[in-house]
Amino acid sequence: MIRMRHHLFHLAATSALCLTATAISGEWNRFRGPNGTGLGEATNLPARWETADFAWTLDLPGPGHSSPVFRGDRLFVNCASPEDGAVLTLAVDANTGRLLWRKAFGGGGFVTHRNNTLASSTPATDARHVYVAHQAGDQVTLYALDHAGETAWKFPLGNVESQHGFGHSPIVHRDLVIYSKDGINPGRIVALDAATGTLRWEVPRSGGRADYSTPCVHQPTPGPALLIFNTAEDAITAVEATTGRVAWVSPPVLDKRSVSSPIVADGLLISSCGSGGGGNYVVALRPPSTADAAPEKAWEIRRSAPYVPTPLALGQWLFLWSDGGVVSCVATATGDPVWRERVGGDYFSSPVFADGKLYNVSTAGQIVAIEAGPAFKLLGRTELGEVSHATPAVALGRLYVRTLTRIHCLPPVR
Repeated sequence: MIRMRHHLFHLAATSALCLTATAISGEWNRFRGPNGTGLGEATNLPARWETADFAWTLDLPGPGHSSPVFRGDRLFVNCASPEDGAVLTLAVDANTGRLLWRKAFGGGGFVTHRNNTLASSTPATDARHVYVAHQAGDQVTLYALDHAGETAWKFPLGNVESQHGFGHSPIVHRDLVIYSKDGINPGRIVALDAATGTLRWEVPRSGGRADYSTPCVHQPTPGPALLIFNTAEDAITAVEATTGRVAWVSPPVLDKRSVSSPIVADGLLISSCGSGGGGNYVVALRPPSTADAAPEKAWEIRRSAPYVPTPLALGQWLFLWSDGGVVSCVATATGDPVWRERVGGDYFSSPVFADGKLYNVSTAGQIVAIEAGPAFKLLGRTELGEVSHATPAVALGRLYVRTLTRIHCLPPVR
């Protein structure tokens, strides 16, 4: 039975990777890679390693929880200056770890949660620009920098209120930069022309609890591409990417703030919500098949559900890595449990997939590797020596891990 499940899993995983092969072969261009899937291409990556195994380590000029993103052979990441609180966007040679340039923005002047930093937003990038959102005081601005570090345009997004501080991240879809400002005060989703920063469309958002979920793209067949957004106040909302028309809004299936990002998995939309006090849960929606229909809830999971970490899907199987270090594998279609095991530690990072493994980094800076299969197998643990809340990136066949003040590059074993 186990052998058959392994066989079925590998078929499902291969199918999932084939479906995303075009996307993941090139760039890791937003939080958690292509469309937020966490799926990366690499071979011969170790499950555990020593400091000497890193290709390079870069000491950053300040702390932050921004995750790294890539375009070509350049890595982009945010950190904060310890001297004046300015937010810095960095470009790094991904092959050597050499700092290419740094761009400073006015920042700070707002309260952060003890687990947050002034630089927790993750950039997005395309062939032309790197897009970064920064907060100064109560004002948020979205900037486009060219790949030489010069400002191409900026767009003021207005004020935001949040008891936890800043952390919203943009994405790029075709020729649009998408950003959702969800705070205590009423906000908005904006779509900007990636070349010029011109506003193409916007959708208002209700005030309430600050949500930090980064959207994803769902492509119905047939129909236009839809952007999927999570909040407690506005539920799960689908917006036509080209026009900004709200295609549908789910029933109020999220009763707490959403920090993790939605993903598309086996025809379902997977979202989660939670709080520091518990009550976390994951919900799967079945998108409507016609324009006049509403989405339906397919299933819900409350046991050992993640609040901050985003789920990861491989074909028929969905992996849930909880904040408290419990990892679950469930059937994507039904939510039925396959296995559930405790790996230990606390987590704000989201798991990523590479070389048949799931990697995730605990808040204490221990990276855990497990087999991405229908039977639990712990493969290795590696101490990074520093706090980490950022999600790893997989690019150029390597694993890049960001801790509070460093970036490490792990090459494949030769």
